[in-house]
Amino acid sequence: MKIYDLSHKLNNQSPVYPGIQQPEFIPATQIETHGYRETHFRFHSHLGTHIDAPAHMIADGSTLDQLAIDQFCGQALIIKTPTKKNIDIDILAGLEFEISKCDFVLFNTGWSKFWGSPAYFGNFPVLTTEATAFLLQFSLNGIGFDHISADSMDSKDYQNHYAILGKNMIIIENLIFPDGFAENSGEFSCFPLPYENADGSPVRAVLKCKGA
Repeated sequence: MKIYDLSHKLNNQSPVYPGIQQPEFIPATQIETHGYRETHFRFHSHLGTHIDAPAHMIADGSTLDQLAIDQFCGQALIIKTPTKKNIDIDILAGLEFEISKCDFVLFNTGWSKFWGSPAYFGNFPVLTTEATAFLLQFSLNGIGFDHISADSMDSKDYQNHYAILGKNMIIIENLIFPDGFAENSGEFSCFPLPYENADGSPVRAVLKCKGA
């Protein structure tokens, strides 16, 4: 069995959505002075590889701590898509059976290669309205992307967020797929921090693949 870490490492330089305060990871104690080491965290709830709760955008939506723990794990289908093209329904055609057997659909667009550069906030591929509606026919736990948002950076109505979260699904953002990644399915998990009224949370996204 091969285990893939699909999470970006977090530090003081981690990219954040424009307008959000940069994270802070500050030494709180030192072994030389205190006899032990601890770190003080200060960061936004949607830092790095993270999940959006329905409550992130839906006024009466579920928070992460209100969702069942099995919402954050299950079988995933990974769909590789062109980096420079939106995710249209044509990309999903013929995958009805595979999607029906999964809990998550994750999109490997290749965009994570831009992490840490200004290009990361550029014109990344997003689901078209038709593709989103197609996916919402299935009983999924969540939909994931290897870029910063389910909607484009210039979106004003956040149609994909509202559509997906309105179905009580989670959205996984800022996944990273390793160079040469060729898997198309596996056992996926993205467990959040257990804080109350969680609208989102950084996660350790992990994919286990058989026979690798």
